Amino acid sequence: MRHTVSEEDARTRLDLFLAKVHPEASRAAWQRTIEEGRVTLNGMLARPSSRLSWGDQVAVSEPSGNGASAPEELPQLKVVYEDSATVVIDKQPGVVVHPSPGHASGTLVDALVARYPEIRGVPSPGRPGIVHRLDKDTSGLMVVARTHHALQELQHQMKARTIDKQYLLLAEGSVPDDRGLIDLPIDRDQLRRQRMAVQSQGKPARTYFTVLERLDGYSYIEAKPVSGRTHQIRVHFSFIGHPVAGDRLYGSGRGPNGLKRQFLHACRLSFDSPVDGERLTFQSPLPEELESCLEWLRNRRGGAT
Repeated sequence: MRHTVSEEDARTRLDLFLAKVHPEASRAAWQRTIEEGRVTLNGMLARPSSRLSWGDQVAVSEPSGNGASAPEELPQLKVVYEDSATVVIDKQPGVVVHPSPGHASGTLVDALVARYPEIRGVPSPGRPGIVHRLDKDTSGLMVVARTHHALQELQHQMKARTIDKQYLLLAEGSVPDDRGLIDLPIDRDQLRRQRMAVQSQGKPARTYFTVLERLDGYSYIEAKPVSGRTHQIRVHFSFIGHPVAGDRLYGSGRGPNGLKRQFLHACRLSFDSPVDGERLTFQSPLPEELESCLEWLRNRRGGAT
């Protein structure tokens, strides 16, 4: 993984910089990675406290072993659409999007580069072609850029909030309002760096939601995040006392019918094509293991709406 330090990140500590561009790993994890000698700054070994300058080159290498090891198997790609500029993927749960400490290979990016080698040259710090990401245990739709122009255009749409993303989730408890807006700022949790948290000094974050069904101890919900903060839906619903079912980081980790992962699925994605400006819309059905949870709850209590 290689990164070029922007003017905004100049004078930032190296460990803080890496925790910022790869928020799925904690600052402590990055400190260990640096101390293992796996991070170079302009070709030289660095310290966690090293201060960065505009234009510096930061490189992270994979861990070395005492013997040869087989490369991790690449995840299968479920491609729902592709053209000369973009690829739309229906990501499976359990797949990490891009390399990070503990997940140096076998990521979605590795599979994408293997199938679409041209995205290797599409600049995005350590994340070639990635416009937005989904958490490891979240399934559903993602758009990936195949060209520099497409990446810039889709990033512009992200900033302008014209990329429409909708999710389906199962929340613990009975959410009282049929629909609403959670408008609470989010920033990194200062004590537990792998978590995000609602904080007054955080970045603005808004999530609209509609309750589709109230089931036995759960609420089946459609959510639309207007902003794209890390873990936004999970943080927002946990803060209001209704964490996502099966979420081990922000909730109890429990779910109905032996649920093995968080019940969160990116079901709908719309954006303007970087090729001709046409509005493209894609939908992904609820995965079978999540649908079976709903059916189990409906059969148990009949599911009042």
